Amino acid sequence: MTVSTAALTAHDTLRIHGYAALEAGPKFIVLGGVHGDETCGTAGIERAVAAFDSGALRLLRGQLTMVPVANPLARRRLRREGERNLNRLFEPSAPGTEPADYEARITNLLCPLLDRHDVLLDLHSFQSAGEAFAMIGPRDNTGTLEPFARAFEEGQLALHLRTPRVVEGWLDIYAAGVAQRAGGKPVDPMEVAFGKGTNEYMRSRGGYGVTLECGQHEDPAAPGVAYEAILSALRVLGMIAPSPDELPPPKPSLLRLVSVVDRFHEEDQFVREWATFDPVSRGDPIAMREDGSVLHAERDGFIVFPNAEALPGTEWFYFAVDSDRDLAQQPR
Repeated sequence: MTVSTAALTAHDTLRIHGYAALEAGPKFIVLGGVHGDETCGTAGIERAVAAFDSGALRLLRGQLTMVPVANPLARRRLRREGERNLNRLFEPSAPGTEPADYEARITNLLCPLLDRHDVLLDLHSFQSAGEAFAMIGPRDNTGTLEPFARAFEEGQLALHLRTPRVVEGWLDIYAAGVAQRAGGKPVDPMEVAFGKGTNEYMRSRGGYGVTLECGQHEDPAAPGVAYEAILSALRVLGMIAPSPDELPPPKPSLLRLVSVVDRFHEEDQFVREWATFDPVSRGDPIAMREDGSVLHAERDGFIVFPNAEALPGTEWFYFAVDSDRDLAQQPR
Protein backbone atom coordinates (compact mmCIF):
# COMPACT_ATOMS: atom_id res chain seq x y z
CA MET A 1 0.00 0.00 0.00
CA THR A 2 1.33 3.45 -0.93
CA VAL A 3 0.89 6.17 1.67
CA SER A 4 0.83 9.73 0.33
CA THR A 5 3.24 12.39 1.50
CA ALA A 6 0.24 14.44 2.67
CA ALA A 7 -0.85 11.62 4.97
CA LEU A 8 2.66 11.16 6.36
CA THR A 9 3.13 14.87 7.07
CA ALA A 10 -0.35 15.95 8.16
CA HIS A 11 0.70 16.15 11.81
CA ASP A 12 4.20 17.61 11.33
CA THR A 13 5.12 20.49 13.61
CA LEU A 14 7.99 22.96 13.73
CA ARG A 15 9.76 23.03 17.09
CA ILE A 16 10.51 26.68 17.85
CA HIS A 17 12.50 27.87 20.88
CA GLY A 18 12.01 31.46 21.95
CA TYR A 19 13.76 33.64 24.57
CA ALA A 20 12.93 37.25 25.38
CA ALA A 21 14.91 39.57 27.64
CA LEU A 22 13.22 42.37 29.54
CA GLU A 23 15.55 44.91 27.94
CA ALA A 24 14.74 45.82 24.34
CA GLY A 25 17.20 44.84 21.66
CA PRO A 26 17.61 43.03 18.35
CA LYS A 27 15.18 40.34 17.27
CA PHE A 28 17.44 37.51 16.10
CA ILE A 29 16.42 34.19 14.54
CA VAL A 30 18.58 31.11 13.85
CA LEU A 31 17.51 28.36 11.45
CA GLY A 32 18.90 24.83 11.16
CA GLY A 33 17.91 21.88 9.03
CA VAL A 34 16.59 23.84 6.06
CA HIS A 35 18.09 20.93 4.13
CA GLY A 36 17.47 17.55 5.70
CA ASP A 37 20.95 16.09 5.16
CA GLU A 38 22.61 19.10 6.83
CA THR A 39 22.53 18.24 10.52
CA CYS A 40 25.25 20.46 12.00
CA GLY A 41 22.96 23.49 12.40
CA THR A 42 20.45 21.40 14.32
CA ALA A 43 23.20 20.14 16.64
CA GLY A 44 24.53 23.66 17.21
CA ILE A 45 21.06 25.00 18.00
CA GLU A 46 20.28 22.12 20.38
CA ARG A 47 23.50 22.88 22.24
CA ALA A 48 22.59 26.58 22.48
CA VAL A 49 19.08 25.72 23.71
CA ALA A 50 20.57 23.50 26.42
CA ALA A 51 22.96 26.30 27.46
CA PHE A 52 20.14 28.84 27.80
CA ASP A 53 17.86 26.39 29.59
CA SER A 54 20.58 25.48 32.10
CA GLY A 55 21.51 29.09 32.76
CA ALA A 56 24.99 28.72 31.29
CA LEU A 57 23.96 31.41 28.79
CA ARG A 58 21.77 34.38 29.66
CA LEU A 59 20.00 36.67 27.21
CA LEU A 60 20.72 40.28 28.19
CA ARG A 61 18.52 42.10 25.69
CA GLY A 62 16.30 41.54 22.70
CA GLN A 63 14.57 38.41 21.50
CA LEU A 64 16.10 35.16 20.29
CA THR A 65 14.28 32.48 18.29
CA MET A 66 15.84 29.18 17.20
CA VAL A 67 14.37 26.54 14.88
CA PRO A 68 16.47 23.35 15.01
CA VAL A 69 14.79 21.53 12.10
CA ALA A 70 13.15 23.82 9.56
CA ASN A 71 12.20 20.98 7.19
CA PRO A 72 10.92 17.93 9.15
CA LEU A 73 10.13 15.86 6.06
CA ALA A 74 13.59 16.30 4.55
CA ARG A 75 15.16 15.50 7.93
CA ARG A 76 13.18 12.28 8.29
CA ARG A 77 14.40 11.27 4.86
CA LEU A 78 17.94 12.56 5.56
CA ARG A 79 17.81 14.15 2.14
CA ARG A 80 18.38 17.69 0.95
CA GLU A 81 14.70 18.10 0.05
CA GLY A 82 11.31 16.85 1.16
CA GLU A 83 9.35 17.56 -2.03
CA ARG A 84 11.56 20.43 -3.25
CA ASN A 85 14.34 22.72 -2.03
CA LEU A 86 13.02 24.77 0.90
CA ASN A 87 15.73 27.38 0.31
CA ARG A 88 14.30 28.31 -3.09
CA LEU A 89 11.13 30.27 -3.89
CA PHE A 90 11.08 31.23 -0.21
CA GLU A 91 7.95 33.37 -0.03
CA PRO A 92 4.42 32.83 1.31
CA SER A 93 1.69 31.41 -0.89
CA ALA A 94 -0.59 33.97 -2.50
CA PRO A 95 -3.63 34.79 -0.32
CA GLY A 96 -6.49 32.40 -0.89
CA THR A 97 -4.36 29.76 -2.63
CA GLU A 98 -3.46 26.29 -1.41
CA PRO A 99 0.26 25.62 -0.81
CA ALA A 100 1.71 23.88 -3.86
CA ASP A 101 3.81 21.38 -1.91
CA TYR A 102 5.16 20.45 1.52
CA GLU A 103 7.89 23.11 1.46
CA ALA A 104 5.29 25.78 0.62
CA ARG A 105 3.40 24.81 3.76
CA ILE A 106 6.60 25.17 5.79
CA THR A 107 7.37 28.52 4.15
CA ASN A 108 3.90 29.75 5.10
CA LEU A 109 4.87 29.14 8.73
CA LEU A 110 8.43 30.46 8.54
CA CYS A 111 7.76 33.69 6.63
CA PRO A 112 5.58 35.28 9.33
CA LEU A 113 8.17 34.15 11.88
CA LEU A 114 10.99 35.87 9.97
CA ASP A 115 8.78 38.95 9.56
CA ARG A 116 8.94 39.44 13.34
CA HIS A 117 12.76 39.50 13.39
CA ASP A 118 15.56 41.84 12.29
CA VAL A 119 18.49 39.46 11.81
CA LEU A 120 18.81 35.90 10.49
CA LEU A 121 21.57 33.31 10.78
CA ASP A 122 20.88 30.29 8.57
CA LEU A 123 23.12 27.29 9.33
CA HIS A 124 24.07 24.91 6.51
CA SER A 125 26.76 22.47 5.35
CA PHE A 126 27.89 21.35 1.90
CA GLN A 127 28.53 18.19 -0.10
CA SER A 128 32.18 18.60 -1.17
CA ALA A 129 35.20 18.84 1.08
CA GLY A 130 36.19 22.31 2.25
CA GLU A 131 36.40 24.81 5.11
CA ALA A 132 33.50 26.68 6.69
CA PHE A 133 32.55 29.99 5.10
CA ALA A 134 29.89 32.67 5.32
CA MET A 135 27.68 33.96 2.50
CA ILE A 136 26.40 37.52 2.36
CA GLY A 137 24.10 39.44 0.05
CA PRO A 138 24.56 42.43 -2.23
CA ARG A 139 26.19 45.74 -1.53
CA ASP A 140 23.81 48.60 -0.83
CA ASN A 141 21.84 49.33 -3.99
CA THR A 142 18.50 50.57 -5.31
CA GLY A 143 18.28 48.10 -8.19
CA THR A 144 15.38 45.80 -9.00
CA LEU A 145 16.91 42.37 -8.35
CA GLU A 146 17.71 42.73 -4.64
CA PRO A 147 17.62 46.32 -3.33
CA PHE A 148 19.38 46.58 0.01
CA ALA A 149 20.48 49.19 2.55
CA ARG A 150 22.06 47.19 5.42
CA ALA A 151 25.19 45.78 3.81
CA PHE A 152 27.52 47.09 6.53
CA GLU A 153 25.55 45.44 9.36
CA GLU A 154 25.37 42.20 7.41
CA GLY A 155 29.08 42.36 6.66
CA GLN A 156 29.89 42.94 10.32
CA LEU A 157 27.86 39.89 11.31
CA ALA A 158 29.70 37.76 8.74
CA LEU A 159 33.06 39.16 9.86
CA HIS A 160 32.43 38.18 13.47
CA LEU A 161 31.55 34.60 12.54
CA ARG A 162 35.33 34.28 12.04
CA THR A 163 35.33 32.06 8.99
CA PRO A 164 38.46 32.17 6.82
CA ARG A 165 36.35 33.15 3.80
CA VAL A 166 33.20 35.15 3.04
CA VAL A 167 31.41 34.85 -0.30
CA GLU A 168 29.15 37.42 -2.00
CA GLY A 169 27.12 37.49 -5.19
CA TRP A 170 24.70 34.56 -4.91
CA LEU A 171 21.49 35.99 -6.40
CA ASP A 172 23.27 37.91 -9.18
CA ILE A 173 24.89 34.71 -10.42
CA TYR A 174 21.75 32.63 -9.94
CA ALA A 175 19.87 35.12 -12.14
CA ALA A 176 22.72 35.02 -14.67
CA GLY A 177 22.45 31.23 -14.73
CA VAL A 178 18.71 31.46 -15.45
CA ALA A 179 19.41 33.85 -18.33
CA GLN A 180 22.15 31.53 -19.59
CA ARG A 181 19.73 28.57 -19.68
CA ALA A 182 17.14 30.70 -21.49
CA GLY A 183 19.57 31.02 -24.42
CA GLY A 184 18.58 34.57 -25.32
CA LYS A 185 14.84 34.07 -24.87
CA PRO A 186 12.91 36.26 -22.37
CA VAL A 187 13.50 35.16 -18.78
CA ASP A 188 10.54 34.09 -16.69
CA PRO A 189 10.66 36.22 -13.50
CA MET A 190 9.43 33.20 -11.53
CA GLU A 191 12.58 31.30 -12.46
CA VAL A 192 14.68 34.08 -10.96
CA ALA A 193 12.38 34.21 -7.91
CA PHE A 194 13.03 30.49 -7.44
CA GLY A 195 16.62 31.40 -6.47
CA LYS A 196 15.47 33.49 -3.51
CA GLY A 197 15.93 31.76 -0.17
CA THR A 198 15.72 32.59 3.51
CA ASN A 199 18.23 35.44 3.51
CA GLU A 200 16.82 37.02 0.37
CA TYR A 201 13.40 36.96 2.01
CA MET A 202 14.82 38.50 5.19
CA ARG A 203 16.39 41.34 3.20
CA SER A 204 13.14 41.93 1.32
CA ARG A 205 11.43 42.52 4.69
CA GLY A 206 13.92 45.16 5.81
CA GLY A 207 16.21 42.91 7.82
CA TYR A 208 19.50 41.24 6.99
CA GLY A 209 20.90 37.74 7.15
CA VAL A 210 23.97 35.57 6.74
CA THR A 211 24.24 31.97 5.64
CA LEU A 212 26.96 30.02 7.41
CA GLU A 213 28.24 26.94 5.62
CA CYS A 214 29.73 25.07 8.58
CA GLY A 215 31.79 22.59 6.56
CA GLN A 216 31.25 19.29 4.80
CA HIS A 217 28.04 17.44 5.80
CA GLU A 218 29.81 14.77 7.86
CA ASP A 219 32.66 16.87 9.24
CA PRO A 220 32.70 16.15 13.00
CA ALA A 221 33.81 19.74 13.64
CA ALA A 222 30.79 21.28 11.86
CA PRO A 223 28.34 21.19 14.84
CA GLY A 224 30.91 23.07 16.94
CA VAL A 225 31.30 25.64 14.16
CA ALA A 226 27.52 26.14 14.19
CA TYR A 227 27.38 26.55 17.98
CA GLU A 228 30.28 29.01 18.13
CA ALA A 229 28.69 31.00 15.31
CA ILE A 230 25.47 31.37 17.31
CA LEU A 231 27.47 32.68 20.27
CA SER A 232 29.51 35.03 18.07
CA ALA A 233 26.36 36.44 16.50
CA LEU A 234 24.76 36.97 19.90
CA ARG A 235 27.88 38.78 21.13
CA VAL A 236 28.20 41.11 18.15
CA LEU A 237 24.49 41.94 18.54
CA GLY A 238 25.05 42.68 22.23
CA MET A 239 22.56 40.01 23.29
CA ILE A 240 24.89 38.00 25.57
CA ALA A 241 27.91 39.03 27.60
CA PRO A 242 31.16 39.50 25.67
CA SER A 243 33.93 36.97 26.12
CA PRO A 244 36.70 38.53 28.27
CA ASP A 245 39.50 37.03 26.19
CA GLU A 246 37.92 37.52 22.77
CA LEU A 247 40.24 39.04 20.17
CA PRO A 248 39.12 41.20 17.25
CA PRO A 249 38.01 39.04 14.32
CA PRO A 250 40.70 38.32 11.73
CA LYS A 251 40.15 39.68 8.26
CA PRO A 252 38.74 36.91 6.04
CA SER A 253 39.37 36.40 2.36
CA LEU A 254 36.40 37.85 0.50
CA LEU A 255 35.35 36.16 -2.72
CA ARG A 256 32.74 37.12 -5.31
CA LEU A 257 30.81 34.56 -7.34
CA VAL A 258 31.13 35.41 -11.02
CA SER A 259 29.69 32.43 -12.90
CA VAL A 260 27.84 29.13 -12.66
CA VAL A 261 28.33 26.11 -14.92
CA ASP A 262 25.59 23.51 -15.44
CA ARG A 263 26.03 19.81 -15.98
CA PHE A 264 24.52 18.89 -19.36
CA HIS A 265 24.91 15.11 -19.45
CA GLU A 266 25.39 12.34 -16.89
CA GLU A 267 28.72 11.52 -18.59
CA ASP A 268 30.05 15.04 -17.92
CA GLN A 269 32.87 14.53 -15.42
CA PHE A 270 35.29 16.63 -13.37
CA VAL A 271 38.95 16.09 -14.27
CA ARG A 272 39.58 15.45 -10.58
CA GLU A 273 37.74 15.56 -7.27
CA TRP A 274 37.37 19.25 -6.46
CA ALA A 275 36.84 20.76 -3.02
CA THR A 276 35.12 24.09 -2.39
CA PHE A 277 37.71 26.91 -2.68
CA ASP A 278 40.26 24.86 -4.58
CA PRO A 279 42.25 27.50 -6.50
CA VAL A 280 42.70 27.31 -10.26
CA SER A 281 44.75 29.38 -12.68
CA ARG A 282 43.64 30.65 -16.06
CA GLY A 283 43.67 27.78 -18.54
CA ASP A 284 43.58 24.97 -15.96
CA PRO A 285 41.25 22.10 -16.96
CA ILE A 286 38.24 21.77 -14.66
CA ALA A 287 35.91 19.26 -16.32
CA MET A 288 35.25 17.28 -19.46
CA ARG A 289 31.93 17.21 -21.29
CA GLU A 290 30.35 14.02 -22.62
CA ASP A 291 31.41 15.05 -26.16
CA GLY A 292 35.08 15.25 -25.14
CA SER A 293 35.34 19.02 -24.92
CA VAL A 294 37.26 20.34 -21.91
CA LEU A 295 36.17 23.21 -19.67
CA HIS A 296 39.10 25.41 -18.71
CA ALA A 297 39.29 28.18 -16.13
CA GLU A 298 38.79 31.48 -17.96
CA ARG A 299 40.70 33.37 -15.27
CA ASP A 300 42.43 32.84 -11.94
CA GLY A 301 39.90 31.99 -9.25
CA PHE A 302 38.29 29.35 -7.07
CA ILE A 303 35.93 26.42 -7.50
CA VAL A 304 32.83 26.72 -5.27
CA PHE A 305 30.13 24.10 -4.55
CA PRO A 306 31.40 21.44 -6.98
CA ASN A 307 28.75 18.73 -7.17
CA ALA A 308 29.83 15.55 -8.95
CA GLU A 309 26.32 14.16 -8.40
CA ALA A 310 24.51 17.11 -10.03
CA LEU A 311 21.62 16.09 -12.26
CA PRO A 312 21.82 17.08 -15.94
CA GLY A 313 20.39 20.57 -16.40
CA THR A 314 21.33 21.73 -12.89
CA GLU A 315 24.22 23.67 -11.34
CA TRP A 316 27.49 21.72 -11.53
CA PHE A 317 29.89 24.21 -9.97
CA TYR A 318 30.29 27.92 -9.28
CA PHE A 319 33.37 30.04 -9.94
CA ALA A 320 34.60 32.83 -7.67
CA VAL A 321 37.32 35.48 -7.74
CA ASP A 322 38.83 37.78 -5.14
CA SER A 323 36.48 40.64 -4.23
CA ASP A 324 37.33 44.29 -3.74
CA ARG A 325 34.74 44.69 -0.98
CA ASP A 326 35.82 45.66 2.55
CA LEU A 327 33.57 44.33 5.30
CA ALA A 328 35.12 46.65 7.89
CA GLN A 329 34.49 49.87 5.94
CA GLN A 330 31.43 51.93 6.76
CA PRO A 331 29.29 52.80 3.72
CA ARG A 332 29.58 56.39 2.52
